[in-house]
Amino acid sequence: MTTIHDAPEEFAEDQLAGWTALYADRVRPVHGGVVALPTAGAEPQVAVVVGGGSGHYPAFCGLVGPGLATGAVVGNVFTSPSAAQVWSVARAADQGRGVVLAFGNYAGDRMNFGLAAERLRAEGIDTRIVTVTDDVASAADPADRRGIAGTLAVSKAMGAAAAAGAPIDEVERTGRRCNAATRTIGVAASGCTLPGADRPLFRVPDGHLGLGLGIHGEPGIRDVPLLSATALAALLVDRLLDERPDGAGTRVAPVLNGLGDTTQEELFLLWGRVLPLLAAAGLEVVEPEVGNVVTSLDMGGCSLTLQWLDDDLERRWRADAYAPGYRKVAAPVAALVPATAVAEAAAEATVAPEASAASRTAAGAARAAVTAMDELLRDAEETLGRIDAVAGDGDHGRGMVKGVGAARRAVEQTGREAGVAFVLGRAGEAWAASAGGTSGVLWGAALEAFGRSLGDAADRLTAADVVDAAQAFADAIVHLGGAQRGDKTLLDALLPFVDALRAAVGSGARLDEAWRTAAAVAVEQAAATAGLTPRVGRARPLAEKSVGTPDAGATSMGMVLTCVGEVLAARVDDREGVTA
Repeated sequence: MTTIHDAPEEFAEDQLAGWTALYADRVRPVHGGVVALPTAGAEPQVAVVVGGGSGHYPAFCGLVGPGLATGAVVGNVFTSPSAAQVWSVARAADQGRGVVLAFGNYAGDRMNFGLAAERLRAEGIDTRIVTVTDDVASAADPADRRGIAGTLAVSKAMGAAAAAGAPIDEVERTGRRCNAATRTIGVAASGCTLPGADRPLFRVPDGHLGLGLGIHGEPGIRDVPLLSATALAALLVDRLLDERPDGAGTRVAPVLNGLGDTTQEELFLLWGRVLPLLAAAGLEVVEPEVGNVVTSLDMGGCSLTLQWLDDDLERRWRADAYAPGYRKVAAPVAALVPATAVAEAAAEATVAPEASAASRTAAGAARAAVTAMDELLRDAEETLGRIDAVAGDGDHGRGMVKGVGAARRAVEQTGREAGVAFVLGRAGEAWAASAGGTSGVLWGAALEAFGRSLGDAADRLTAADVVDAAQAFADAIVHLGGAQRGDKTLLDALLPFVDALRAAVGSGARLDEAWRTAAAVAVEQAAATAGLTPRVGRARPLAEKSVGTPDAGATSMGMVLTCVGEVLAARVDDREGVTA
């Protein structure tokens, strides 16, 4: 409940007066809001003016500063500012290069910002309007949707463009492109209470969440049972993935936003559930934000925003900004040693456990296989990407190259005294850490399982042991991925391979011969996935479109298994019939 105030009807003005006193070194108050203090010696730039009602801090005044908004219009609690207030702030913010007004898609805001824009234009000030419409729950037509936490993304994009000296046409285009690429969904656990009120604007039934809340105290569009963090993360991510913009790539800038009463720790926990879901969907996360961005007084709940990035929007998102409620400075972070380098150094320093001669020999074969896989997949990257793009996001080839490249670096850093379990363990860890996405996790875990099955202590490794290791490899993928044969995934090549390998070795075939026979089966079955309809994975949303095209994961699996067979054939010991 909002309890600290004198006269409730003057809450908006009183809180703004306190805020401007606190940040008097950065902003100055004007009628209707605040304007950033100019930077000494800076060239004039397009003014980006954001605004709406009070009660949403850090939006809107908290987003005023270098690299973000030039000014903010601040209305009464949950109420649009007047046209006179918008005009006053925009005039004060104008530096002679025009003004872009940005606000959420609400009737009062559209009317008042629109009237102010007309007056500004009549006075000779080039004025543009960008309306934020990111709330996927509020309407089926994107043009009719409300603006909520996407305000940060749009303000950040336009502020960065303006700070870089872009003309007003480009600043406006940037804002519109960013808005079109941004989607938000939220849930409320409890309603918010206006200053002076004795009850919240709405109540969420006990044991439920309000799905699709509004930031002006509007309840959700429907109530859903209270969810665990894992289930809530899945609900938010799945809903946004269903709203993926046309032509969207694989890079996203997420904002996990608290609504006022949700603790930072809860948001951190939830982010820990959201991040792997984004990775599993094949998305590359770029500089995520977790915290209060667009609040609703004391409302309990949160929202998740995804902004799909292109090169320009990513540059704007990464750009420095310094405002009271939002700060991003790249230089101190860039000076830190990357986590991957720290991990690689730690892996290099790790002492390998004692290994038998047989395991060290197998480790040599593993190193050779990973090297050959790296060379193969780099050559096949474009082909795999083209196959994946038919019904996916086209990044399978790139992901495989990133994963196997990291695995190769990891095995090259292991000493010759290391056994096969240690070597493949390091390879799997590196693959999963670098590749990301579903395939990265699966390949990493599977390589570790293969090495663990062979172990570091065996005095002798037979073809039957390799069959068991291949089974462990497949079992790890089945367990983690939850798919089965016929779902149009890499398992449609891998599982027939394991069956064929076991049969060939069981009939007395030498390992390299059995492997090549089984790899041919895998390639054949990978090609046969063209006739399947995907039931899981990246191609499921465009299932019918994928019919006629083989699965990219199954195709790369067939390629890799064939490549490993060639390595085994080159290393076979004719006297023993096993690899050396």
